Amino acid sequence: MNIPVVDFGAYSLSEKDATDEQLQSLSKELKAAFTEVGFVFLKNTGIMEEEVQRVMGISKKFFLQPDELKKPFIRSSFANSSNHGWVSLETERLNPLRPGDLKESFNTASLHPDIKWPSSDAVKGFKEIQTSFFLRCKELSLRVLRVMGLSLGLDPDVFLSAHRLMETDENGTTLRSLYYPPVNSDEVKEGQLRCGEHSDYGTITLLFQHSAGLQVRNRSGEFICAPAIPGAVLINIADLMQRWTSDQFISVLHRVLLPPVGDSSTRQSLAFFVHPDDEALITCCDGSNKYPPVTAGDYLIQRFNDSYGRK
Repeated sequence: MNIPVVDFGAYSLSEKDATDEQLQSLSKELKAAFTEVGFVFLKNTGIMEEEVQRVMGISKKFFLQPDELKKPFIRSSFANSSNHGWVSLETERLNPLRPGDLKESFNTASLHPDIKWPSSDAVKGFKEIQTSFFLRCKELSLRVLRVMGLSLGLDPDVFLSAHRLMETDENGTTLRSLYYPPVNSDEVKEGQLRCGEHSDYGTITLLFQHSAGLQVRNRSGEFICAPAIPGAVLINIADLMQRWTSDQFISVLHRVLLPPVGDSSTRQSLAFFVHPDDEALITCCDGSNKYPPVTAGDYLIQRFNDSYGRK
């Protein structure tokens, strides 16, 4: 399985719009990728490598602090957003059958003006850098969603109208800065991974990575290593989009393995998880009843209960 690479330059963030002909060409390429593989690399999106490095740089400074300095920002401690904040090592189990994942993250899930952010001198500019990148990813996501709607012969507003509140607390869209620290093989639990096998929850995910480690399951059930392509964004279909499109677009399992024994390298990535508005009712867009209707907010809560444990 090869993940297709698509040039998004015609509809890049640096372009005001694309012609109908350009949109049709892009829609054919994205449809092929999302129906056959579930993943695609987009190059020339308009999001520059310097922007990615900036977010990863400030995020790493946060992660390398002692846990005592990170605890005030722990996930679920924010009244406005239960998914905002720091997730400590082994807290999340994306495959609930495995031990906790050997990763930590900072979730930018709320842009509410009253929310608390890390602001010490060690992470100066943290809020501004995370927020700016969130908004850039949001704009790219809306362009991708428009092309996806066109690819299925739909009015693009079918997808876009359900993603109008991405900057508010009435939508679960989240930018996750992920950090995988060095692994001590003597302390690893049986079956433990850096990130367990899972599919994403929402509509699409944008992933920015600089090193290999991610594996994607192909149609025959094998996990294949996904390369890291400099400057490209890896985009995949998530579960609500598969439901929405009655399995035309496929959401596939993926994971991050442990490094080889003796390899003390770290890994970083940025994942922008795109979700519809909480109150958006997701029904099969072909008019079928292949999946029962569900609101995006209720579906997200179900999935968080699986990966963090039920309250």
